[in-house]
Amino acid sequence: MKTNIAPVALAAILALTGCSGTTANSTAATASPQPSQEAPKPPVLSGSWKQEDFANKTSYQQATITGDKMTIEWVSDGGNTTSTYWVGTYKAPTDAREPNAWTSTRDVEATRSALLASSDATKDFTYEGGAISYKVSALGTTTTVKLKKS
Repeated sequence: MKTNIAPVALAAILALTGCSGTTANSTAATASPQPSQEAPKPPVLSGSWKQEDFANKTSYQQATITGDKMTIEWVSDGGNTTSTYWVGTYKAPTDAREPNAWTSTRDVEATRSALLASSDATKDFTYEGGAISYKVSALGTTTTVKLKKS
């Protein structure tokens, strides 16, 4: 009877050792670091922007964002005439979430003598889907302007 137990015990030990080796390997594979996915980067809005939804191709708005400043101009005569509409602060997005909104504070000195400039103390802007949008009021009419990077 003792001779029958020895082969069974040896088979059991080999089976357990084999299982334990497989478990250790799969644990090690699971614990190994996975390549990290890079977080989405905030959009870079600095540069030149042009109104995308204007009916009159010779009169539209354009913007320039540099550093912490944004300037918006009325453009007429097919680009031969520009008039200041807005000069104000700009704060770049810190994450990639959309819509991304900010409030710009008007630079009073830069817009004081501009006849077509907004007199609002602040203006709200939104970036979403590759466009910057904001409200423009003139002569009792308010419309939303959308700018695309040019």
